Amino acid sequence: NPFDVLKTKMMATEKGTPSIVGTAKDLLKNQGIGGFYRGIDSNIARAMVLNGTKMACYDQMKGYIVDFTGLPKQNLLVQFLSAGSAGFFMTCTVSPFDMIRTRLMNQPADAKIYKNAIDCAVKIATQEGPLTFWRGFIPIWSRFAPTTTIQLVIFEQLRGLMGMKSL
Repeated sequence: NPFDVLKTKMMATEKGTPSIVGTAKDLLKNQGIGGFYRGIDSNIARAMVLNGTKMACYDQMKGYIVDFTGLPKQNLLVQFLSAGSAGFFMTCTVSPFDMIRTRLMNQPADAKIYKNAIDCAVKIATQEGPLTFWRGFIPIWSRFAPTTTIQLVIFEQLRGLMGMKSL
């Protein structure tokens, strides 16, 4: 989480190009060690939802694609399409967690806007509308789709090379 907080803070900086060392020093000075762990609760929830969605949707989509095309599970096209689909569904389920953790990580130390992840979610939904949770969907998906596809296709190919059956 510390590097995730630093990355998020650096991305939100509007003045110049921040350095990781400068951002870390500023964070430590203004928020102490605890500042590096801001939003950790929503980050943990995000990781659980992300990985659960990835594997469940990959498996489910793979079954649909095999049934629809008649291709075997170990076919590279089946794996590619299943992984790309999983990336889409990951974006659907993870976007709200990304929004919440980003807001928690970027809130100023001297003005606590949100008490916790639940408070943050309620305030976003009531003050900005529920669709706010999916703001930035396309950029998130454009990051998830290729990385998920690469991860899962390599995983499946390595399983095959080791003599293991396809998922």
